[in-house]
Amino acid sequence: MKKRQTIEDLLKDPKMNERLKERLYSKKGLLGKESPFSEILQQMVNTMLEGEIESFLSEERASGNLNKRNGRIPKRVLSDAGPLDIFTPRDRNGDFEPELIGKRERELGSGLDDQILALYGQGNSIEDVRRLLDDIYGVSISAGRISQITDKVLPEIQEWRTRSLQSFYPIVYLDAIHFKVRQEGKYLNSAFYTVYAVDWEGNRDVLGLYINSGGEGAKKWGMVMEDLKARGVADILVICTDDLQGFSEQIQEVFPASVIQKCIVHQMRNSLKYVDEADRKAVTKDLRQVYTSPTEEGAKTALSAFEAAWGKKYKYIVKQWEENWGELMAFLDFPLPMRKMIYTTNPVEALHRIMRKLVKSKAAWVSETALLKQLYLSINRNEKSWKRKAHSWTSIQRAIMELYPERMPQKN
Repeated sequence: MKKRQTIEDLLKDPKMNERLKERLYSKKGLLGKESPFSEILQQMVNTMLEGEIESFLSEERASGNLNKRNGRIPKRVLSDAGPLDIFTPRDRNGDFEPELIGKRERELGSGLDDQILALYGQGNSIEDVRRLLDDIYGVSISAGRISQITDKVLPEIQEWRTRSLQSFYPIVYLDAIHFKVRQEGKYLNSAFYTVYAVDWEGNRDVLGLYINSGGEGAKKWGMVMEDLKARGVADILVICTDDLQGFSEQIQEVFPASVIQKCIVHQMRNSLKYVDEADRKAVTKDLRQVYTSPTEEGAKTALSAFEAAWGKKYKYIVKQWEENWGELMAFLDFPLPMRKMIYTTNPVEALHRIMRKLVKSKAAWVSETALLKQLYLSINRNEKSWKRKAHSWTSIQRAIMELYPERMPQKN
């Protein structure tokens, strides 16, 4: 009878040593497709399974049970090092349950699932993930199985989207990002509403992602506000938004005490939309005098100067600023460090840029659920870039306490 090869035999084998050296010198690393390390790991797993049944049968004999071996069952399992052919020992009574890899398990350890989620969270499609696993690790997994693994994150997403929130947030940014999603056989625009906040301690957080088939709408934002309230939010000091029509009314129905700050950057884009190219630089410079003024009185003076210079040619610009004046200039009621944080929705748009970068290779998604999974994994994977604490927050806290003492969160 041929002696079973041990791990020691493999490591001492000159051919194996040569293959390992060749693998390392080729800069391919130990893991991956056609790696000799998979043979070593395979032998190690089989040796450990043999050790498990020996220990099990020893305990059986010690208790007076005459249970014995009953052969082995071959199966192929997936691992980080590639596919492994293992032989699970059996006992006559059928009581042996291996701990290393169960009788019905087909994956060694949880690392493979984590790698699949990481690859998917980088913006790769299901097919991209399948191909990468085969090319890099030599692991062949069906697209259906990969989809099942990514679906494991859905309960986590649901828990995250319904979690309880804090009662008070000093700053909340509201903005939407648009993607094409397959609906009823067609690829249509879907708006994903993002609620990005800074809490009382200056920590940033994404409070929620909300799906809306079709374009962005103020009524949907009203539903988002209601959801925040239902999850525990009682008060928001400043809500930063774009200039979507009807947005402010929807917000104030739910949070009437909130200060609404419309994005200056959005306003500038709208103002310059119909400006002649020859005038653009000068108009931009003069409008900048309005929103960079340290006081509201100075801002009004700058707008009057703009009207004198450009009002006849660009009357619509003056009208836009006058009609939205209170919500455009709201930031002037706050200290300078906070003004820099709230005069624009750029912080949430920076988060959206991360999302777009991670999913830029895809033109559309097969479903809203598939897109939601990918966005959730993406923002979690990159949270260090958007979750950092707000700059100069201690001074902002002091100013809020002085200006709005009645709005402070209650200590438990």
